[in-house]
Amino acid sequence: MKIAAIKIGKVSIPLKKPFKTALRQVNSAEDIIIKVIADTGEIGFGNAPPTAVITGDSQDSIIAAIRDTIGPKLIGMDVDNLEEIMSAIDTSMLHNSSAKAALDIAVYDLFGKLHGIPLYKLFGGYRNAMETDLTISVNAPEEMVRDSLEAVAEGYKALKLKVGTDAALDIKRVQAIREAVGYDVKIRLDANQGWKPKEAVRTIRKFEDMGLDIELIEQPVKAHDFKGLKYVTDNVQTDIMADEAAFGTYEVFQLLAMEACDLINIKLMKAGGLHNAIKIAHFAETMGVECMMGCMLESKVGITAAASIAASKKIITRADLDAAVLLAEDPVVGGVSFSKNQLIIPDAPGLGITDVKGWQEIC
Repeated sequence: MKIAAIKIGKVSIPLKKPFKTALRQVNSAEDIIIKVIADTGEIGFGNAPPTAVITGDSQDSIIAAIRDTIGPKLIGMDVDNLEEIMSAIDTSMLHNSSAKAALDIAVYDLFGKLHGIPLYKLFGGYRNAMETDLTISVNAPEEMVRDSLEAVAEGYKALKLKVGTDAALDIKRVQAIREAVGYDVKIRLDANQGWKPKEAVRTIRKFEDMGLDIELIEQPVKAHDFKGLKYVTDNVQTDIMADEAAFGTYEVFQLLAMEACDLINIKLMKAGGLHNAIKIAHFAETMGVECMMGCMLESKVGITAAASIAASKKIITRADLDAAVLLAEDPVVGGVSFSKNQLIIPDAPGLGITDVKGWQEIC
């Protein structure tokens, strides 16, 4: 089976509610979805949401990178030769991790279909289901309380609260939500780089003194501030997770060597795809550091790929793979399914995806 063509398209999917963080607000998912087509006619699906404030990748840059630089290098390659294909993707150009991830995912989908194996089994097969949390956008405390109670009523047992816009207000937000949902629900906080190191330590210690029982706090300081992240990690009791700082394999290696964080958040769009995500998981496992599998605002194509990694590896103990649930509609046929807070990974070959409705070809 050889790669014969690559088609680039997009889907536009409205969100149920605006997605708000310390970095951005999004009202609809404008995802690039590609089709890598084999000479047998089989199709591998890949996904890349433009997230310029985190990855630096826009919709136009993703399209151009796939169409003009990376994609042409893959035409004619044998799908069985994953090592050569992944090397070509990685070395074709610097950065552009979202474009690389889309191609990586589609090629792995083809590989799974070629050999009749679902990706979660290919990568390790540790389990075929996993719990995900649900993200609560940063808003006024009363609105976040309402959204949190709705999530708990829907069966979610872990909430990821977006904070980082105002430390004093963040304390009020978290206190109000904890009082509303009780202590049987896990609360995770994501500051999206919103605090300074000393501010983060003061705020987190306040959470601790108030007995708010925060499971973890994600990326409290700027992504480039590894020393600041370590300062926070060393001066609070709550587990600190690196997200934007843990961009790719090299950054994760540095963080682990510095002991700058307690946990790593792996995302395919940062890592450049599944093959680098596996490397990161193995780095972390070697150092005894647990991982979360996270996401941007991927369609169910990207979420299925991420869930396949999350389910396959024992060291990935948490999942923040709720993006498809946040969308008002699901155009993807097949792939991961949801049962309340559970992700169910399909046993169909590859990603188990057969079509994407409403897909609009660009080139």
